[in-house]
Amino acid sequence: MKIAVIGASGNAGARISAELAARGHAVTAIARNPEKIARLAGVIPTKGDASDEARLTQLLGGHDAAISAIHFLASDPVKLIGAAKASGVGRYLVVGGAGSLEVAPGVRLVTTPGFPAQYKAEAEKGGAFLDLLRPEKELNWTFLSPSALFAPGQRTGRFRLGTDQLLTGADGKSWISFEDFAVALADEIERPAHIRRRFTVGY
Repeated sequence: MKIAVIGASGNAGARISAELAARGHAVTAIARNPEKIARLAGVIPTKGDASDEARLTQLLGGHDAAISAIHFLASDPVKLIGAAKASGVGRYLVVGGAGSLEVAPGVRLVTTPGFPAQYKAEAEKGGAFLDLLRPEKELNWTFLSPSALFAPGQRTGRFRLGTDQLLTGADGKSWISFEDFAVALADEIERPAHIRRRFTVGY
């Protein structure tokens, strides 16, 4: 497949691009500074800015899928969704956040007393992005939320999937590596199971 990754120079975007390329997909790796993108077979570094909706629409055109892997505070979800719809891309997948996951019925993680203050604005905007997508009927969207801790690690290929509830391991930790998150996202592209739905991944 031909897949565009917006924010391909970031932690998640770089791993996703590498995972997709390793599986034989053609990756258009979009970033404001494409020189920061690792040179890999099957990955084409491409200059693009998420704030330029018209240019982004052009870049996404002709792709089977597009992935948004950029910080919520550094982007406008209305422009991203608009570009995805206008481009006619087959699927639009978003690297979501954990803040919008539920820790109890109707209670989002971001609203709990112990949620780190420095991440609250980003998490709240991620939840707003998901809320914008939920009623969307024209776009084949998918929103993949990581677990509470989203960090560098190893590619094990062993993880659990959930829906709207935060996943926590037997040790009480809630986390997923960038590498295994990329595996889960690539699996979803190859074997669609969450069209117009959010899901989550964790250990």
